[in-house]
Amino acid sequence: MNRFNVFGGFFRAILLILAQVILFKNLVLFDSAFCFGYILIFLMLPMDTNPIVQLLVGFVVGIIIDSFYNTLGIHAAASVLLVYVKIYWSKVMTPSGGYDSGPKINLRTQGLGWFVTFIFPLVFVHILALLFIEAAGFGLFWQTLTKVFYSSVFTLVILLIIQYLFYKKVK
Repeated sequence: MNRFNVFGGFFRAILLILAQVILFKNLVLFDSAFCFGYILIFLMLPMDTNPIVQLLVGFVVGIIIDSFYNTLGIHAAASVLLVYVKIYWSKVMTPSGGYDSGPKINLRTQGLGWFVTFIFPLVFVHILALLFIEAAGFGLFWQTLTKVFYSSVFTLVILLIIQYLFYKKVK
């Protein structure tokens, strides 16, 4: 990976973090669907990135989000879990021919069906962990599970919109 790719990825990560703490934090539908657009940072990491680096990125970005949400590690824990599951899920989802060099995951290169199949379970796991840790138990199981489902669908729609608006098709 060259220096330009690292700088571009860092710049996109900063923009997504700013969008999360300024815009997405207050974007709530009917008090049951929350948007966590910052997880696109982890989902867009290239497949060939070292797993330790991916886990560190998950932890650091999660701590940054926690500092703005005042949540003491909840986002960091959910983000590290997301990255951990992504490492194994990407091996399951690898096409039979493998990926090209520097495999980038985005909607334009993989297609809508593959992209949604890849990211929706990861989004669901992240939000499941986040909201159940925040609920501090299973006392409100069905209400929390309902919020997890609606938040996952809402976040997926926002991530797809971001993909269509800001990522060009690679030829």
